[in-house]
Amino acid sequence: MQGKIIKGIGGFYYVHTEEGVFECRAKGLFRKDGEKPLVGDDVIIERVMDTEKPMSGSITELLPRRSRLIRPASANVDQALVVFSYRQPDFHANLLDRFLLRMEHLELPCRIAFSKTDLTPDAECEALRGMYAASGYPVQFFSAKTGEGLDWIADALRGRTTVLAGPSGVGKSSLLNALSPQERMETGAVSEKIGRGRHTTRHAELFYLEPDTYLMDTPGFSSLELEDIDPDRLRYHFPEFLPYEGSCRFDGCLHDREPECAVRAAVKAGKIHPSRYESYLLFLNELKQRKRY
Repeated sequence: MQGKIIKGIGGFYYVHTEEGVFECRAKGLFRKDGEKPLVGDDVIIERVMDTEKPMSGSITELLPRRSRLIRPASANVDQALVVFSYRQPDFHANLLDRFLLRMEHLELPCRIAFSKTDLTPDAECEALRGMYAASGYPVQFFSAKTGEGLDWIADALRGRTTVLAGPSGVGKSSLLNALSPQERMETGAVSEKIGRGRHTTRHAELFYLEPDTYLMDTPGFSSLELEDIDPDRLRYHFPEFLPYEGSCRFDGCLHDREPECAVRAAVKAGKIHPSRYESYLLFLNELKQRKRY
């Protein structure tokens, strides 16, 4: 039967099928071929007769992958949902921009969801929406506590495998619990002492929401090293810059200090949010320093 690997621990792979979740081993042929099954892989399994473990199986075939991520190690991910909060923990635009940059580098379509709307003034919601309007990222606000915005998120996830990303403590596990109450997730409280969430998710795991719909939770983190991006290519990872590509005075303009730069003019005209441009300059300088050393 066909299924999808939702978790891998200690040499066992847990495969979700129409009949339920099977605990499987991978046949020796995968080790011989140097192939290792990944969370998200679509596989063919055969049932293993075990009176003590009736839901036992063996993975006999890995089906072709649509995509593969190195970190987290996973396959067939269709999109990313980046979750941030305005309060508890406080919002940091540069950190969100780092997450978005990583998704652009991975060529993963991305959506932004701001949690805890019950703690976010309406004016701040509109300010956050405006900050990313020109970037082309769909933005939604939700509250796992009140249920606001959950229908939009459920629609955005339907029929896809989505990786859930964002700092610790913003409510990713609470969102998963709200979307799939049958999945019992450990939800970490935000530490009042340091204002950050405890790391409650310890491994990449897919959670089944509905047919053909899975959500992957990954370990929370509060900072991101930039991927191995050439500083000369960084500008292509900011979607709002692309309409101005080729309109600058100089070919290959880095949109830094060059004269007659179309991107800088767009920032000045309010067509690109200054916060996004500031993040770009910070990343550009960071990548230049790394390349130098």
